[in-house]
Amino acid sequence: MIERTINGIDLKMHTESSLFSPNDIDKGTIAMLSKIQFHSGQKILDLGCGYGVVGIYAAQFSGAENVTMADCDPVAVEMAKKNAVYNGFEAIHIFQSDGFTSVGEHDFDLILSNPPYHADFHVPKKFIEGGFQHLKYGGSFVMVTKRYEWYKNKLATVFGGVKVIEENGYYIFISQKRFARKKMMKEKPKMSKKLQRKYG
Repeated sequence: MIERTINGIDLKMHTESSLFSPNDIDKGTIAMLSKIQFHSGQKILDLGCGYGVVGIYAAQFSGAENVTMADCDPVAVEMAKKNAVYNGFEAIHIFQSDGFTSVGEHDFDLILSNPPYHADFHVPKKFIEGGFQHLKYGGSFVMVTKRYEWYKNKLATVFGGVKVIEENGYYIFISQKRFARKKMMKEKPKMSKKLQRKYG
């Protein structure tokens, strides 16, 4: 079992050797959590949750009923459920999903992910594109990786912009789903010079 205090929050995590970072909480995850402000009532998705660190941490602030956790690995899902109960957050929604395939909701305030560091960008590509679709306007997508160029370019392309924070050798990317621009004024209909003199 891992026992860790992150930003004053005590976490106790059961793990399995087959899961990512089984001996200690990943430093990238800790770096990401140190840069995000969570608020009560936020609707949060921990995408690729592993054994559940991010979602369980977030539940301390937003409330367990507002947190969803998903992972493609059934062992990870089993551990995440176990850890949610063990840490007192059994109301978290946790299920198996390959990316967003089983995520039915589309109005998250915050989606967080620590994707696998493979040379193939197929997984993070799905996460980023699906993340845009599943956020509400004004919501944020947060991702932490050790790689920079591809993630920066992809997030900027999909979201229209990205903020990058470097922390202990990791890059934390934060992109917001911005509100659609609205025309502030409608075009005035054109009037003849005679009408303009009369009503102008």
